[in-house]
Amino acid sequence: MKNVKVLWVIIILLLVLSATLINKFVSGSVEPSEDGRTSVVLTKDERNLVLNEMRAFLVSVQGVSQAITNDDMETVAELAHKAGMVAEEGTPGSLLQKIPLGMKQLGFGTRKKFDEISETASTLKDADLARTQLDALMNNCIACHAIYRLPEPQ
Repeated sequence: MKNVKVLWVIIILLLVLSATLINKFVSGSVEPSEDGRTSVVLTKDERNLVLNEMRAFLVSVQGVSQAITNDDMETVAELAHKAGMVAEEGTPGSLLQKIPLGMKQLGFGTRKKFDEISETASTLKDADLARTQLDALMNNCIACHAIYRLPEPQ
């Protein structure tokens, strides 16, 4: 009988720990912002990593756009692939814990959209479709910047 009680205590503790970890994964490290957006609280290095990633997105968007204009679908495929999910491999898990679920969904969604553009450029070689996909990708960027901010660490 005593073993059953100990087992239940362990089960309850594991459930509480799991719920805490899931909540942390979903909510991230955030606080309200004066401008109505959600501030994602990161260390200086984490913030710099995310800002560098956003600049890389912007450079990729410009390169893909220019390649579409030039009807250079090989370059479109190459640039879009580099900005796709393959670029996510180096992201530290500790950073992903701090980013709220909505921001993660927008970020991963953007990377997947780059992969879709790459696939379109490689297989269909359809510049008009690639441009339409790039326009949809930019909506993710706009949404993320409208909802979240990365304040300087105090």
